[in-house]
Amino acid sequence: MTSKVTYLGDLRTSSIHIQSGTEILSDAPVDNNGKGEAFSPTDTVANGLATCMMTIMGIKARDLGIDLKGTTAEVVKVMNAEPRRIGTIEIVFEIQGTNDQKSKTILERAGMTCPVFLSLHPDVEKRITFNWK
Repeated sequence: MTSKVTYLGDLRTSSIHIQSGTEILSDAPVDNNGKGEAFSPTDTVANGLATCMMTIMGIKARDLGIDLKGTTAEVVKVMNAEPRRIGTIEIVFEIQGTNDQKSKTILERAGMTCPVFLSLHPDVEKRITFNWK
């Protein structure tokens, strides 16, 4: 088992990661009858894309002897109305670590092969920007 999800009432859930015991709370967003006091389920999908890409890039960077520590990603999720679903995920990476163009290309391509990226429906537009510092 990966996780156990419990409905807490008032459109809030608690998800416990079985291996680590880490908890994630989710709330329905304000525009869908919720309080918006925690990540919504669709927020976690968009955030999951950024963290997955960053993790895969981190693995490849480690193989190349590059330290990406301090890299950040800003995530924007845009919902479609009919049907209600994620329409677009925009991610802007601010990446520390290398000035070498070949390494940059390798790392960017690695990020675009992360399992979440490849699992999202093709109708979900993914706008990814890599800014190298």
